[in-house]
Amino acid sequence: MIFAINEINKNPDMLPNVKLGYKIYDNCGTMDILRAALAMVSGLKGHVSDNNCTKTGTVQAILGHSGSRPTIAFAQVVGRFQIPVISHFATCACLSDRKEYPTFFRTIPSDYYQSRALAKLVKHFGWTWIGALAVDNEYGLNGIAAFIQAAQEYGVCIEYFEAFSSSDPPHSLQRIIEIIKRGTSKVIMAFMSHREIKLLANELYKQNITGLQWVGSDAWITDHSLTDSEGHIILVGSLGFTVSKAKMPGLEEHLRQLHPSQFPDSRFVRDFWEDMFDCSLNDTANTQRKPCSASESLQNDKSQFTDVAELRFTNNVYKSVYAVAHALDNLIKCEEGKGLFSNGSCADTKHIQPWQVLRYLNTVNFTTKEGEKVYFDSNGDSPARYELVNLQITNKGTMEGATVGIYDASLPESHQFIMNNIPVVWGRWLTEGVSVSVCSDSCIPGTRKVLQKGKPVCCYDCIPCPAGEISNLTDSIHCMKCPSAYWSNEQKDACVPKAIEFLAYDEILGTLLVLFSLLGVFLTMITTLIFYCHKETPLVRANNSELSFLLLFSLTLCFLCSLTFIGRPSEWSCMLRHTAFGITFVLCISCVLGKTIVVLMAFRATLPGSNMMKWFGPAQQRLSVLGFTLIQVVICILWLTINPPFPSMNFLHYKDRIIYECNLGSTVGFWSILGYIGILAILSFIIAFLARKLPDNFNEAKFITFSMLIFCAVWITFIPAYISSPGKFTVAVEIFAILASSYGLLFCIFLPKCYIILFRPEQNTKKHIMGKTSSYEIHH
Repeated sequence: MIFAINEINKNPDMLPNVKLGYKIYDNCGTMDILRAALAMVSGLKGHVSDNNCTKTGTVQAILGHSGSRPTIAFAQVVGRFQIPVISHFATCACLSDRKEYPTFFRTIPSDYYQSRALAKLVKHFGWTWIGALAVDNEYGLNGIAAFIQAAQEYGVCIEYFEAFSSSDPPHSLQRIIEIIKRGTSKVIMAFMSHREIKLLANELYKQNITGLQWVGSDAWITDHSLTDSEGHIILVGSLGFTVSKAKMPGLEEHLRQLHPSQFPDSRFVRDFWEDMFDCSLNDTANTQRKPCSASESLQNDKSQFTDVAELRFTNNVYKSVYAVAHALDNLIKCEEGKGLFSNGSCADTKHIQPWQVLRYLNTVNFTTKEGEKVYFDSNGDSPARYELVNLQITNKGTMEGATVGIYDASLPESHQFIMNNIPVVWGRWLTEGVSVSVCSDSCIPGTRKVLQKGKPVCCYDCIPCPAGEISNLTDSIHCMKCPSAYWSNEQKDACVPKAIEFLAYDEILGTLLVLFSLLGVFLTMITTLIFYCHKETPLVRANNSELSFLLLFSLTLCFLCSLTFIGRPSEWSCMLRHTAFGITFVLCISCVLGKTIVVLMAFRATLPGSNMMKWFGPAQQRLSVLGFTLIQVVICILWLTINPPFPSMNFLHYKDRIIYECNLGSTVGFWSILGYIGILAILSFIIAFLARKLPDNFNEAKFITFSMLIFCAVWITFIPAYISSPGKFTVAVEIFAILASSYGLLFCIFLPKCYIILFRPEQNTKKHIMGKTSSYEIHH
């Protein structure tokens, strides 16, 4: 302060014809500070030797105090008298309240900005679960409250918050230690002074509590006396913000010129001088030391007092003095009409009042020799700019703060906090580098966060996303549904196209159905060959060979039409499979119906006076088969014309895959085809049933009855199975019904005859077929 005042008084461009004076109050304690403040308010008394000097009755400004609590105590009192108070170190955010402290200014940023910077620092390193400690006064409680609020905005949770003071009884400190020991957080935010942090570090060191990362406020993070404490090793690696370093040219020379004669009444200067040179300024004061000579000098001394390499808060004092000087300079150099008072008037320079200086302090805006801008906002706060320091052990064995980053609140949000490329030393015993302090580990993609009941938002469980939903971000709070054509992958972190499912040839079910279909074709062809080779035998002739061969041909088509149901559906295959099925089966049932009628007519024709066979001869048989088949052809043509089947994607049956199937188009058309086949089958069954009492040796009607019974049973059970079967199994059920009914007809009608032809030729005679008691001729 004295250096700055001397520098200003020597500057001819500032405060012309005016010299600044000062009075220093170095008493400690709140009451002494209040007493000093009241003395300054009541007016300065003393003799002024310079006759040309006009001395004001009261001080124009008060510089100090360094602490928030003493400043709070006297700033309110002084504020009532409109005297400006400028502090270089009182950081409590509460002092920004203009209603309570209308005349308070400071050249150090408010703890509000420091708290937000600390919260951003914690978030930057991913520490979301931390403990918070504070000194039990306005500085600590206000600072930690602002920090907690900012931290919560950044998603950081506080495991515990405790406050204590160095003046508290020992059990209070032990309670804090127990809380730290029980806590799971690895990072502790300490908003306190050097006194409290020393007590805390010493106790932690004694109890060997390690593995903690400390984040500190500016009140202790760069305090040089930390190295003197026993447990300072606990604090190695601590991080915190402090005001920027500054160079002050000329200060070192000013300090080296210090001599006790300049301050004969200063107890501090006297004690410092005696301790520095191990001598006594007063012969009677200390008999153990030799008297000081006039030759002692600080010019060549290397001590902490003359070391100006680490000036931080000292620069704030320098700026405070210059702020007042610039306010006075602007007031004195005021041009009439451009002043800050009513109608642009200026102040009377002969009788300057503190409230006038206060008005000009609000408008101060200047740049220091080092290029730093100095001004005050509407709350009396200075621009918030910090250096991030990391406590490291130097080669000398002392603990000093290395600058590893900067924070500037005047910059945009994304550019306020910048890390340098200087390596960071982490907390002692944190061998793996930066500590991880979280309540719950991050939820990986594919999971979502679910809060744990009764715990902060940082404590959560990671729940896998349900099927069909994904989360592709870390710590996602919800899962997103995949589009209808997509499904979640196994990891639930990406949507992939759904598998398209249809009954394919290369899968087991499809292969089996193809084999059974081809086997049916093969057996039908073998049967055809057997009947063809024995077409002149009585058994073949008696069973209406023409209808038998037509029936075998239609059965071959029935077996082959099942193949159209297998494979990827297309527009043509969808139309072909149902129409081919409908027409071939009607052809088949028409032949069976024809054979049934022939059997019945043949029996009736042998009765006396009967002439029925002439009404159902070969020509009528062919026409009936053709007529029944043409009706089905007409139904198929109408179906294909009006609303034919078409391939479609079924998203509803399964959630995880798409069924590629043939949409029936018109369900009426499909059930008409199926219903028509059912009517013919039931008619055949009824006629065959009526012919069941034919002579034993003539058992064609029995075989047809049994085959129709199987056919009807298969297709009756097909309907509910078809409706309830999912996806490709619907097609499989339809194929199974086709094959089962075809095999039923083939085996029931032709297998007994093939057995007689091949293995019982003695029964393949006209006499055996006619029977011993029969006397009629079988017509065909």
